[in-house]
Amino acid sequence: MPREPVQPSYSRRHQAGSGSARSLLLTVLGEYVLPDGEPAWTSTLLHVLGGLGVEEKSTRQALARMAADGWIVAERSGRRVRWSLTRPGRVLLTEGAERIYSFGRDRDSWDGRWVVLVVTVPESRRELRHQLRTRLTWAGFGSPAPGVWVSPHTSREDEAKQVVTELGLDVGALSFNGPYGGIGSERTLVEQAWHLDELAADYEGFIQEFAGLRPEPGDATLLAQIRLVHEWRRFPMLDPQLPLDLLPPGWIGVRAANVFADLHHAWHEPAQRHWRTLSPPATEPVSHADAQSA
Repeated sequence: MPREPVQPSYSRRHQAGSGSARSLLLTVLGEYVLPDGEPAWTSTLLHVLGGLGVEEKSTRQALARMAADGWIVAERSGRRVRWSLTRPGRVLLTEGAERIYSFGRDRDSWDGRWVVLVVTVPESRRELRHQLRTRLTWAGFGSPAPGVWVSPHTSREDEAKQVVTELGLDVGALSFNGPYGGIGSERTLVEQAWHLDELAADYEGFIQEFAGLRPEPGDATLLAQIRLVHEWRRFPMLDPQLPLDLLPPGWIGVRAANVFADLHHAWHEPAQRHWRTLSPPATEPVSHADAQSA
C-alpha cells in the first residue's frame, strides 16, 4: 500500500517504509494497476522503476518474489509479459489505499477516554516483540513504558485484542478503558508514548520535498506522483492520529495532509493518462506465463 535528505528524524520516515524495489513496486501497482484493473507490462514497470533509480535486475526480482507470494500473476501476450493483481493482492492494496488517501485530514472529536493495554513478551523472544510493536504501532498505540500500550481511540481495543490473540499473548494481557487519572499529565503521557518532535520534523521534511514541486508533463509528473504517494504511505505507521486536544497548536500534520491531497489531486489525471500511454492493453491473446520468464 504495497519507501534523500539526511536528517535524523527525516530518515526515520524513510525507515518506516523501505525504498526497495518491492516497496516501490507496491506503490506503483496500488496507484496505477489497482484503480482500473488493467495489467501492467514488464517493460512499463522496468521503465517506471528505472526512473525511480531501481536497477532492472532488482525490479525483475521484486516481480518474481511478489508472484511467488501470491500478490500478482504473470500473463503472456505473444513474446511480452504483463502482470495482474490476484484477489489477495487487490485486497492488500485496497486496504492500504483506503488508509493512505484518507489519512491525516479529518479527525473525530474525542471523549477524553483512553484504552490501556498491558502485555509483556520475554526479552528472549525478540521476533515476537517486534511483531507486537509493529502491529500495535500500526493500530495507533504508543508505549510510554515497557509492556504498557495506550491509545486515545477506545474503538481500537478490539484491534489490540485481535493482535495479542493472534500472537498468542492474550492469556497474560490486560486492558482498561476510561479517562485519565489524577497523577501526572496527559501531555507527559503523550510525550513518553509518541515522539511528536520527531514526527513534526518528518512532516516538515515531506512538505519541503514536495510543496514547491512543479513537474513537467509526462514521465516527470508520473514519477512525482509515485514518489508523493510512496512517501505519504509511511505516515500511517508513524502518526497515531491523536485528537487535536492532545497535539500542539497548529499541528503541522494537518498542513502536510493538505499538501498531499492537493498535489495528488493536481497530478492524478495527467499521471494516469501518461501511464495508459506506457501500458496500453494487449493486442494479442493472453495466456498465463511463467513468472521466471519475465
